[in-house]
Amino acid sequence: MRRVLVIDDHEPSRKNLFRVLAESGFEVAGDGTSGAGALELSLAANPEVILMAVGLADMDGIRAARRIMQAHPLRVILFTSHFDAVTIERAKRAGIMGYLVKPLRASDLAPAIELAIAHFEEFIALRKENDNLQKTLEARKIIERAKGILMANQGLSEADAFALIKRKSMDMRKPMAEIAQALVLSDELAKGMKR
Repeated sequence: MRRVLVIDDHEPSRKNLFRVLAESGFEVAGDGTSGAGALELSLAANPEVILMAVGLADMDGIRAARRIMQAHPLRVILFTSHFDAVTIERAKRAGIMGYLVKPLRASDLAPAIELAIAHFEEFIALRKENDNLQKTLEARKIIERAKGILMANQGLSEADAFALIKRKSMDMRKPMAEIAQALVLSDELAKGMKR
């Protein structure tokens, strides 16, 4: 059973949403009426999906969703009684996984929740892949700097400098980037002492 957090300050709308969720086989993990309190509530309730109204009295639902996505990314589906291109564009930039127009029906809600879950998993996978690529790029840059230092200071060829870093990495059971970082730092310290 999927756990859903509901954030809506309009009482009749919230009650209707509870009914539709129950009919669709979802569990209400919690509910709130405030955009400002949505982040704390999302952390406490640990939902799989957040259904949040765009129009909240204290804070726009898109701003609240952006805060949630920055602090603790979750699947957020917005709902509203109307839509326009500007609102949809803001929702896309905030990382919103779905957008529904009232009145919410069970036939619309279940597919929206399942799609949001699937798209969010893709989002997380791409984010992780991006982080890994960034780390790999940073490691390559530092290894290139270390090779340059070894080539200049010890007269090694590029291949020999790389082989030395690799051998030290294996001997010390540490990543090559860590060995390279130590070489770069050592070189910077040595140059600093000569000044």
